Amino acid sequence: MTPTFRLGRIAGVQVSANWSVLVILALIVVGLAAGRLPLVAPGRSVLAYAAVGALSGLVFLASLLAHEVSHAVVARRNGIAVEGITLWLFGGVAQLRGEASSPGADLRIAGVGPVVSALLGGGFFAAAALVGVLGGGPLALSALSWLAVINIVLAAFNLIPAAPLDGGRVLRAVLWRVTGDRRRAAVIATRAGVILGFTLIGLGLAQVVLVRGFGGLWLALIGWFLVNAARAEEQQTVWQSALAGIRVADVMTPDPVTASPELTVREFIDEYLMRHRFNTFPLVDSARQLTGLVTLNRIRQVPDGQRAATRLADIACRPAELPVAAAQELLTDLLPRMAGCSDGRAVVLDSQRRLVGIVSPSDVARTVQTAELRMSVGDKT
Repeated sequence: MTPTFRLGRIAGVQVSANWSVLVILALIVVGLAAGRLPLVAPGRSVLAYAAVGALSGLVFLASLLAHEVSHAVVARRNGIAVEGITLWLFGGVAQLRGEASSPGADLRIAGVGPVVSALLGGGFFAAAALVGVLGGGPLALSALSWLAVINIVLAAFNLIPAAPLDGGRVLRAVLWRVTGDRRRAAVIATRAGVILGFTLIGLGLAQVVLVRGFGGLWLALIGWFLVNAARAEEQQTVWQSALAGIRVADVMTPDPVTASPELTVREFIDEYLMRHRFNTFPLVDSARQLTGLVTLNRIRQVPDGQRAATRLADIACRPAELPVAAAQELLTDLLPRMAGCSDGRAVVLDSQRRLVGIVSPSDVARTVQTAELRMSVGDKT
């Protein structure tokens, strides 16, 4: 999930949010302010309901963040680097760089999130009980009760044994321990996720037809997300198995054709695109230090009338936005980072931050196909 804005760092991990998180916040505020709160505490102003609803929504997002931070902290303690955490429409994602080295580590990383959500739910229940004993207002009592229930539901839903949910990771860890085969365990967990997703889609559509409720569309949307995420994770598992032990240097295109960031788009089209059959061009300065990267898609977005006055530097992906790898890094560690501004490309730098190569999706696909052919030959022999 691509971050839209950064929120800061927690426990040394960069925390960001995608714009879609505003959608879930708005749904929570409207649902509470126009539905639940007026029923349990009638007679208050619209502003009071909206304020309590907004505060409850923000606390819920903080609960989601705590869930993901726990994954990140435990992952780091088990030797896995964390790229960052992104909050979005369907919750949060802790982007881990690498995989657990053992079933036990996999289980700890997966299990801690639901445990934290359950503990938060219990804490909110306790706070609601205390407010009730002290004679607190019904608005505060209702908000705390809602936060307690939603965190318990979040913990329970995440424990369903189907990837990409935490329960799917737990299932993977258990099967890995029993069978000794991580790939097989991961494939079973992801296929369980596909089944769950289609089940939710079916239930959601049935609810729309029979009950005509908006909740059915939301359920179907969650199911659609689970199906796609599970299938993507299964594909990633297959790729990681095929690419085990392969390093970036084995895949990259060395010494790629580069361009000056001061070239205009018109000059670049005339002098480079007509001579070189590539879709991606790194931009470097006189010391071969990377200054950016342009792709054919970014070139196409420049109107014809502006190409003579627009420099490549003006439209390039900045170095900070690019996936960067070292030549000796494992390709499986790089793959999760190959997204975003660069259209799936990654740049390879040496220890002096000089450009030495580039990795494209076609490079990876060719390597996967070769590795799968070798695996099939090995199976037959």
